[in-house]
Amino acid sequence: MAAFRSLWLALLASNIGTWMQTVGAQWLLVEQSGSDTLVALVQTASTLPIVLLALPSGALADTLDRRRLLIAVQGFLIAVGVVLTALTLAGHMPSALLLTLTFALGAGQALTAPAWQAIIPELVPRPQLASASALGAISMNLARAVGPAVAGVLIARTGPGAVFGLNTLTFVVFVVALWRWRPATGDAGGAPERFAAAVRAGGRYVRHSPVVRRILLRAALFLVPGSALWALLPLVASRRLGLGSGGYGVLLGAVGAGAVVGAVLLPNLRARWTVNRLLLIASVVFAAVLAVLALVRNEVVVVLALLPAGVSWVMVLSNINAAMQLFLPNWVRARGLAVYQMVFAGAQAAGALLWGALSDAAGLVVAHLAAAAVMAAGVLTLRWWPMRDTEGMNRDPAVYWPEPHLEADPDAHDGPVLVTVSYPVAPEHEEAFVAAMEEVRRSRLRTGAVRWGLFRDGEEPGRFVEAYLVPSWDEHLRQHSGRLTGGDREAEERALALTDGPAHASHLLSAR
Repeated sequence: MAAFRSLWLALLASNIGTWMQTVGAQWLLVEQSGSDTLVALVQTASTLPIVLLALPSGALADTLDRRRLLIAVQGFLIAVGVVLTALTLAGHMPSALLLTLTFALGAGQALTAPAWQAIIPELVPRPQLASASALGAISMNLARAVGPAVAGVLIARTGPGAVFGLNTLTFVVFVVALWRWRPATGDAGGAPERFAAAVRAGGRYVRHSPVVRRILLRAALFLVPGSALWALLPLVASRRLGLGSGGYGVLLGAVGAGAVVGAVLLPNLRARWTVNRLLLIASVVFAAVLAVLALVRNEVVVVLALLPAGVSWVMVLSNINAAMQLFLPNWVRARGLAVYQMVFAGAQAAGALLWGALSDAAGLVVAHLAAAAVMAAGVLTLRWWPMRDTEGMNRDPAVYWPEPHLEADPDAHDGPVLVTVSYPVAPEHEEAFVAAMEEVRRSRLRTGAVRWGLFRDGEEPGRFVEAYLVPSWDEHLRQHSGRLTGGDREAEERALALTDGPAHASHLLSAR
C-alpha cells in the first residue's frame, strides 16, 4: 500500500500539471489568435492521440514490463515539456507548433493511462480494488479543481511558460516514484502475447461483447455534447464574462470542486438509484448547465452552475468506468480500458472541433444551446439503450476445458486451428439449443476465434457440430488456460443442459 500511495500522489501531481498545461495552452491561443476553433483545438490535440494510440498502448501494457514502459514514456514527456517551456519563454511559440507539442504530450498520456490502470492490481489487495479506482477518480477531479486555479495565478503573474515548466517537473516526480517502486517478481503466467496478436485480440473482444459496446455508446452520447463545456469555457470566461486567466481558473476550479463533491456523494447515490437513473439525472443537469452558459452573463451564477456540472460529470463517467472495470476480465483489461479511453478521448476531440467550429460560425450562444439539445436527445435514448448491470455478472477466470492431447506436436504459432465440437441434441430441444449457442458464439469470438459456425448433420439426425477457427495454436491454448470467465462457463452449461450426451471436441491443424 505504501507503493500505491506514493505513486498515486505522484500521479496526482502529474494530473494537476496536465490541467495547468491545458489552461496555459488555451489562454496562450486566446491571446495570440482569438479564434474559437484554434482554442477548441487544444482539447482536440491533447485527446486525439488517445484515439490513435489507445489500443496499441493497451497491448503494450499487457505484453511489456509496465514499470519500464512508464519510465520510458515519462522520459519522452520530460523532453517534450523542456522544448515547450524553452520556446514559450523565448517568445517563439506559434499556434501550429503549440498544437503539435500538445499532441506529443497527449501521445505520452495515451501510453501512460493503460499501463497505470493495469498495475493497480499489483499495488493493492483485490478486495480494495474498488476503493483504489475511486481514489483514481478523486485524483482526476482534485487535479481539475487545483490545476486551473494555480495555472490562472501563474499566467497572470509570469505567463504560460512557467505553467509549462511546472508541468514538466511533475513528469520528473512521477519518474522518481516509479524508479523507487520495486514490483514483486513472480510467475508472469506464461509467455506474453505477440504485440500484433494482442492488438487484434483486444479489438475482437470489444467487437463481440454487447455489454462493452453498450457502455461505450453511453459514454459517447454523454461526452460529445459534454465536451462543449471544456472546449468553450475559456471563451465564455474571456468574452461573455470579461474575465482574465485567473477568472478562467476559477471557473474550471468550480467544475473540479463539484466533481470532488460528486465523488464523495457517489456511493450513497448508487445505493439509492439505479445506474440508469443516475445517468438520466446527471445528463439532464449537465444539459441545463450548458443552457445557463449560453444565456447568463453573471459570473456568480455561472460559477454556481458549474458546481453541479462537475457533480454530473463524475457521476456519469465514474459509473461508466466502474461498469467497464467490473466486466472486463483480467487478461484483456488494459486493452478494454484502452478502447474506453479511445472513445472517451475521441468523443471529446470530435466534440471540441464541432462546437468550436459552430461557435465560430454562429456564436457561443448557439453552440452551447445546440450542445444542450444534443445532450437532451441522448437522455431520451436511455429508454432503448440502457446501461446493463455488470455487478452481478461472473467475471472471475474459469479454467474448465480439458487439456487437449494431440498426437502431433504443433508449434505455439502454428495455425490456423479448426476446432469442432459435436453435440447430440433431442428434436424437442433443438430450437432452444440453437438459441443457447448464440451466447457461446460470442464467447468463442471474444476469447480468440475469428470465425464461428453451427451446423446440423445431414446424415445423422439429432447431431449438431460447432466449428470455429482460431489463428494459432497458442491462441487456442490461451482459451484453455485463462481467457474464459465464469460467465462463459455458465453460457456453455446452459447449452450443454439441452444435449443428450457428452460433447466431443476435435482439433484440426492446418496442413500447410
